[in-house]
Amino acid sequence: MASRRPDSFDGFGFRGRDDLYGAGYPARSSGAAGDLHLHQWVTTPPDIPGSRNLHPGERTPVCEESEQREPGARWEAPPAAGVPPEQLNRFAGFGIGLVSLFTENVLAHPCIVFRRQCQVDYHATCYHLTPFSAVSVMYAITKAQGVKALWKGMGSTFIVHGIALGAEGIISEFTPLPRELPHSWSWKQLAGHLLLKGLTAVVALPFYCASLIETVQSEIVRDESSSGLLDCIREGLTRLLGVGAPHSRRLLPLGCLLLPVALHAVLRYAIAASTQRAAMWLHQRSRKNRLESSNPLDAYFPELAAAWAGSLVADVVLFPLETALHRLSLQGTRTIIDATDGVLAAGGGSPLVLPVNTQYDGFSDCLHSIRRKEGAAGFYRGFGALVTQYSLHGALLAAARTLLRVMLLDAKV
Repeated sequence: MASRRPDSFDGFGFRGRDDLYGAGYPARSSGAAGDLHLHQWVTTPPDIPGSRNLHPGERTPVCEESEQREPGARWEAPPAAGVPPEQLNRFAGFGIGLVSLFTENVLAHPCIVFRRQCQVDYHATCYHLTPFSAVSVMYAITKAQGVKALWKGMGSTFIVHGIALGAEGIISEFTPLPRELPHSWSWKQLAGHLLLKGLTAVVALPFYCASLIETVQSEIVRDESSSGLLDCIREGLTRLLGVGAPHSRRLLPLGCLLLPVALHAVLRYAIAASTQRAAMWLHQRSRKNRLESSNPLDAYFPELAAAWAGSLVADVVLFPLETALHRLSLQGTRTIIDATDGVLAAGGGSPLVLPVNTQYDGFSDCLHSIRRKEGAAGFYRGFGALVTQYSLHGALLAAARTLLRVMLLDAKV
C-alpha cells in the first residue's frame, strides 16, 4: 500500500501536497547538491478586476504587439481621430441641399419670370428659343426697371408651394390616398397617389393664377401701396368666389381649367419621378463596376442630380402644355406685361408694355390657335430662359460639390 503524505486530508475535501503544487505553487525538486530550485509555474494568473484571464498557450497583448514590431523599432501612439464620418455626412448633405434649394427657389426666379412673360406674350416676334437672346432682354428690363423687376412675385410662389403642401397633407389624412408610395406598390396605390397630386393642383389653382399675375405684370403699372405679401391669397379667394373687382368677360371660369391643370400636375410628377428613378438606377449600376468611394458627398449628390434631371425632362416635355395653361389662366384678368422683344417706349428708356387680350374659348381652342397662328415654335416661347435656369442650377450644384469636397478633405487632414 502506498504511503500517504501527512498533510493530506482527502476525507475532508483537502488535496495532497502534490495537488497543491499544481494549483499555483512551485514544485520542489532536489538537485545533485541537495539544494532546492523552482521547477515550473502555472500560467493561470489570479482573477484581478479589469484584467484579462489567459488560458494555457495564450500570450499577453503586449507580447503580441512587441513580436509584430520589427526589432529596434520605436513604438508610436495611434493617430488621433479626426472628424467623425457622421458629422461629415451631415455637413455635406446639409450644404449641398441648401445650395440646391436656394438656387431652385431664389436664384432661378428671374428665369421663371421671363419665361412666363414670353409664354403669354403672343405679340412678340422673337420667341427666345436660345439663352443668348433671353439673357440680353432680361438685362435690358433690369437696367430700366431695377433688379426687383425680375424677382417680382417670389413671395407668392412660396405661398402657393405652402398651400399645395398643406392641401396634400390634409387630403391624404382624410382620404385613403397615399401621400408616398411604398417600396413595393400596387397599381391601386399608384392610381391613388397620382389622383392626390391632381387634387392638390386643383386646390391650389386659384392661388396659382394670382401668383402668375404677380410674376408677369410689369413693374411700371404696379401699385406699391396696394401690393402686399398676402395679396396672392386675397386674389385667389376673389377668383374662386367670383367677388371683388370685376374682370373682363373673356375671363374663363376655373371649371374650364381643372382638367388641364390636373393633367399637367400628374404628368409632370410622373415624368420627373420616372426620370429620377432611372438616373439613380444608372448611377447604382455604374457604381458596382468601380471601387467604392469614401467621399460622403456621394451619398447626397446623386439624389440631387437625379432630381435636377427629372425636373428638367418634365419641364421640357410639358413646355407646350404649360404655355397653353398660362395663357388661359391670364385671359380676362387685364394684366399688362413688358414687351419681351426688348422694344423701348417712344418717350424714354423703359421697355414697351402690352396688355394680355387673348380670346380663347377653351383648352383645345388655345392649342389649335397657337399651332395655326404661331407655328410649332409658338409653344416654346421663352425656352431659352428654361435652359438658362437649369444651366445655372446645374453649374451651382457642381460648384458646391467641388467646394465641399475640398473643405471635407481639409477637415480630414
